[in-house]
Amino acid sequence: MERKYSYDVVVVGGGAAGIGAAVGAAQTGARTLLVEKNPYFGGAATHSSVLTYCGFFTQGEPYEQIVGGVGQQVLNQLAKMGMYNGPRRTARTRTVIVPLDPEVTKVALDRCIMESKVEPLLHAQVIAAEVQQGRIRAIQCIDHAGPFVIEAGAFVDASGEANLTSLAGGGVVFGDDQGHLQSATLMIRIGGVLAEADAHPLKVEEAVQKGKAAGIVGLTKELGTVVRMPGCGDVLAILCDEEVNGLEAASLTRAEISARNQAWAYLEAFKRFLPGFENAYLVQTGPQIGIRETRHVVGEYCLKGEDVLEARRFSDAIARGGWPVELHPEPGAPNVWHQIKDQSFYDIPLRSLKVNGVDNLWAAGRTIDCDPIAFASARVMGTAFATGHAAGVAAALTSSSGQADAQAVRAELLRQEAII
Repeated sequence: MERKYSYDVVVVGGGAAGIGAAVGAAQTGARTLLVEKNPYFGGAATHSSVLTYCGFFTQGEPYEQIVGGVGQQVLNQLAKMGMYNGPRRTARTRTVIVPLDPEVTKVALDRCIMESKVEPLLHAQVIAAEVQQGRIRAIQCIDHAGPFVIEAGAFVDASGEANLTSLAGGGVVFGDDQGHLQSATLMIRIGGVLAEADAHPLKVEEAVQKGKAAGIVGLTKELGTVVRMPGCGDVLAILCDEEVNGLEAASLTRAEISARNQAWAYLEAFKRFLPGFENAYLVQTGPQIGIRETRHVVGEYCLKGEDVLEARRFSDAIARGGWPVELHPEPGAPNVWHQIKDQSFYDIPLRSLKVNGVDNLWAAGRTIDCDPIAFASARVMGTAFATGHAAGVAAALTSSSGQADAQAVRAELLRQEAII
């Protein structure tokens, strides 16, 4: 018997953007389904151990919160569980982040979804889209029982890889205009570190350099981000870079095997050359390597690097971005940073979320239409909550009335306490 389901809005992908979209859509009253291939929500935060939410705040002194709405609901859930009492500045770059615990984050996201009456669907992979007269009528998914069909009035692509857009025939671009991708990174979580250990990135850099001089094989990047995790005292190191095509299984396989070998090399260097790490041990890698970039959608407006760096405003703004431009140009190379004007924020227009060629499809998160410089800022998870929230509201309005006027989307976002 064919399995077939029907909703007002279907969101594909359960990371920060997907959570924002699904909860935002549901809070308009739309019957909303959130489809995720993994056994838990959270995307890069929970599946790649990227245990920091970046982009909730500007970088100035004092900082300003620029993401509210669904993102704030997530922070509230984290606070109820004792894992959030405000942001933290990193030691070297002085960026403003929200450190996370992966298990608390999983439950906090579950609670946001269930309280908003979103219907969750884990362990489901989207494999096809049925398009009629420029609109997605239904998507086909698969689980261990076989294929099934989900119909909806509107859809949000929060897959991170623009998978739904590609399946539906929407416009996509791979990487930058040369097909180059930002490097991927496997996260390393290290336990057994003394509380008084100095894990400043410059101390870590010195230890890695000594490890290379001592002949430890597999060390690449020297200067990266090192963050103390909340609650447990473990250290999260962002060092194991790889060049990878995140769309292809063979490329991912090579990168993840290589990066796991890197992780053990870094652990050896830290134990030998970083005081306080003598009894350190590897708690976890990944599970999946952290993919920064694959496909971008082609939308109605490409957010440009000058829009970001000059802190531009738009009349159809539906989100704010405040993370600096953070480029990861190639594996092992230092990150390249560029600050937003006055360490302020820029607007993200609704047009950058609207997928060209598919009338009832909206994009959210790191797949929105932007050039390489703008992408290096807008891709982070705090901003993804905001673009997701807007895409979900736009999808709900599209489902109910056939279109989503920018001012109507803005009005609904404000009603849901988004910051625009």
